[in-house]
Amino acid sequence: MQGQMLVNVGFGNYVLASRVIAVVNPLSSPMRRLREDAKAEGRLVDASQGRKTRSILVTDSNHVILSAISADTIGQRFMQQQQTGAGAGDETENGHDD
Repeated sequence: MQGQMLVNVGFGNYVLASRVIAVVNPLSSPMRRLREDAKAEGRLVDASQGRKTRSILVTDSNHVILSAISADTIGQRFMQQQQTGAGAGDETENGHDD
């Protein structure tokens, strides 16, 4: 996994930044349907640890990831990672959150 950046989506769960195509708010009806369809098809990953879902991440493999971290916060983490490059990967490997 060298050279690939990980982004913390909460509770020690990480996703590959290059595989995420969207981070969206889960409150709209289309996003609820997306979640239900993904669950029915076995493509849902619940990384919210039983807490309220505050964002949904969609990957290039069409998997749907639920997170208890807000879409704004995750978006900021992606932006910070792009700006800092390899430095952000070093922080996540050590287990430190922003």
